Amino acid sequence: MSNSLGSCPLCGGGKKPGTTIFAVDLKFGVVVVRDVPALICEKCDNAWFEDAVAAKLENVVDIARQKHSVVEVTEWRQVAA
Repeated sequence: MSNSLGSCPLCGGGKKPGTTIFAVDLKFGVVVVRDVPALICEKCDNAWFEDAVAAKLENVVDIARQKHSVVEVTEWRQVAA
């Protein structure tokens, strides 16, 4: 099956647009971003972020690290605005 979005490098399944939850453990706290746009593997459900999305997620993590947040939870639409 050919997919214009590419195939998953882990299992070879096709990717489709969707959303996922991004979470990172900062050791002193956690950051969670809900409803993040991603390419989701139809076979293994792994998520892949486009570069612009990844850059915004890195910014969210950097801000939480600077604030030394114990828990930082947000939705993508608030980050992308």
